[in-house]
Amino acid sequence: MLANINKTKLALAVVAAATAFTAPVVSAAEKSELTVVPNFYPTMVRNFNPYLSTNLHTTSDFVYEPLVVFNQMKGNEPVMRLAKDYYMSDDLMQVTFEIRDGVKWSDGKAFSADDVVYSFDLIKKNPELDQRGINKWVKSVKQDGNKVIFDLTEANSNVPFEISFVPVVPKHIWSKVENPSTFTNENPVGTGPFTEIDTFTPQLYVQCRNPNYWDNDNLEVDCLRVPQIANNDQLLTKIINSELDWTSSFIPDIDSTYAAANPNHKYWYPAAGTQSFMLNFKSPKAGNKEAINNVDFRRAFSMAIDRQTIIDIAFYGAGTPNDYASGLGDGFKTWSDEAVHNKYKAFNTYNVKGAKELLAKAGFKDTDGDGFVETPTGKKIELTVQSPNGWTDFNNTVQLGVEQLQEAGINAKASTPDFAVYNEAMLNGTYDVAYTNYFNGADPYLYWDSAYNSRYQSGDGMPRFAMHFFKNAELDKLLDSFYKTADKGEQTKIAHSIQKIIAENQVTVPVMSGANNFQYNETRFTGWWNEKNPQGRPMVWAGVPERLLQVLDLKPKA
Repeated sequence: MLANINKTKLALAVVAAATAFTAPVVSAAEKSELTVVPNFYPTMVRNFNPYLSTNLHTTSDFVYEPLVVFNQMKGNEPVMRLAKDYYMSDDLMQVTFEIRDGVKWSDGKAFSADDVVYSFDLIKKNPELDQRGINKWVKSVKQDGNKVIFDLTEANSNVPFEISFVPVVPKHIWSKVENPSTFTNENPVGTGPFTEIDTFTPQLYVQCRNPNYWDNDNLEVDCLRVPQIANNDQLLTKIINSELDWTSSFIPDIDSTYAAANPNHKYWYPAAGTQSFMLNFKSPKAGNKEAINNVDFRRAFSMAIDRQTIIDIAFYGAGTPNDYASGLGDGFKTWSDEAVHNKYKAFNTYNVKGAKELLAKAGFKDTDGDGFVETPTGKKIELTVQSPNGWTDFNNTVQLGVEQLQEAGINAKASTPDFAVYNEAMLNGTYDVAYTNYFNGADPYLYWDSAYNSRYQSGDGMPRFAMHFFKNAELDKLLDSFYKTADKGEQTKIAHSIQKIIAENQVTVPVMSGANNFQYNETRFTGWWNEKNPQGRPMVWAGVPERLLQVLDLKPKA
């Protein structure tokens, strides 16, 4: 959250000089290669188009550096990168970025404000490239010397944060691309630290140092080495054998399986966001749809879930039960209306007897003697609860959840489709229940908006988060108003109103506040962030731009 924003400049000084540097020439044998797993890939396709969700996940941040990195662990503190400064107008209707001097593209051409303007115009002309929905907020963009001025569609103190996620591409390359929505950009030209594709095979690619990187004096890692790994099981073998340097995956019983295997194997699990069961209000099966659209059924479903058991077994104790009907969690307790929290807390606390009593009171009865309740109108309930194949912690959570639901008299079964199928079912509204996790920002807005704003239900949003198809006009209005002020007190009032609507409707079934997975290997590199050096979110997944700052802190061991 950006508070008290006005024309006062908000820039932070960065450690690098504004002039471009040339990387030292090293032989292949001398190159320091950092082996990372930024995503699981059943197959690897050479795609470095930053605007496509199908790109390889070392594209953002590492090929295309952001204008600014907002450090969410430090309250969205801005760390300037391609921009050297930014500020907003008093009415929050305009934001100006001053572009850093002396930056070059990896092919040696000068980077300028013109490239920034071109990139945002490209997204405006090709809305299918707009993964963040920035077109909703940016009315127009223009250049004034080294400044890029964004005129906004409405007042929003968070637009600089949203702008920072939009990739900036070279105009001299992309203006010649006929169809940017199908362009795979196999040999990218970027501004980030790793732009050179040294090796590419179906099993491995190596992405090496940008010879013209503006911050090369602060970069000591020469290459990113990315092996093809399809799932957690494959990762487990490699990580135990010390083949990987930086991962952000679930490791079962991490102390005995990973940490004990090598004294250089370390991990840090900083607090993460909410994880929930998401119920589809427009489930295609009549009985399931009737049940899910009944708030007492949703509450009974929630009461049937033994959150602590799930954390202990599926996550080996990493996480805390989330008994907020709004999903807010203790991490955002300062934003909570505790009267609302306490009012609905019982519905989010394990109580199988209470779940059965609530079902009976609402008219859900076992009319055919199979041990499972039917709807008040006599329709069968047969819930399929899905989680992505290979996501072991999620798969175990769903299996435990299904058993707990069955104990309460709710017929449910587990399903583990491939991630693409899992996602597509939510996009199309053809699923019953899904287990998912959510974004976690510096304030509750990122979670609440991505999880409950109905604008994401249009089919081009984030299917894993808001595709419960619950809609509430007042909730949407409140969410859209959160950043119309930069005043913390006013935002807290809005947060309380948002919390109340979500909680009283039990829109989803929060299970836990998770822990971010982060494993690091000190065999080859030092400078890792950890609980004693908590410089930012350390995960290697795409969507965590602080990973760029973590790389700049790493040093190869001699």
